[in-house]
Amino acid sequence: MEEDGGAGSVEPFVAGACAGSGEPFVAGAGSGSKGGAGAGSSAGGGAKLPEVLQRGFGEVKGILEHNRALIQEIGQNEEARGPDGLTRNAALIGELNTNIARVVDMYGHLSGAFARAVAAKKAADAAAAAGDKGGPKRPRSAGAGSSSQ
Repeated sequence: MEEDGGAGSVEPFVAGACAGSGEPFVAGAGSGSKGGAGAGSSAGGGAKLPEVLQRGFGEVKGILEHNRALIQEIGQNEEARGPDGLTRNAALIGELNTNIARVVDMYGHLSGAFARAVAAKKAADAAAAAGDKGGPKRPRSAGAGSSSQ
């Protein structure tokens, strides 16, 4: 068994960054001209809510998978009881803590984006319903209500 648990090559995960853009994920807010994960329907961006949610949950999944690798390395370092491994665990636990805080933050942003989209949909539906009250929903035929034998 390697002293670093074989996962020493695990690079720190930049939680909350849009894929390759280096920009933080903010659901429901535009992310510049790139139209990244944060471009929600309420922000006038091109991304629809399902795309924003899918992208956000994909990022969360990536962070959680990275956390799994960190936890495995921490466990292996603990079993090896080497001073270098135990010292490295302090840094790994700090990274794990940071990643967990970022996941919580991302879930908050996703929840907010969903709530804003639902509110916008309700407002749009109410406005459409108010506009429809001016006339009948379907035209009536000329013979409606008259008796023909």
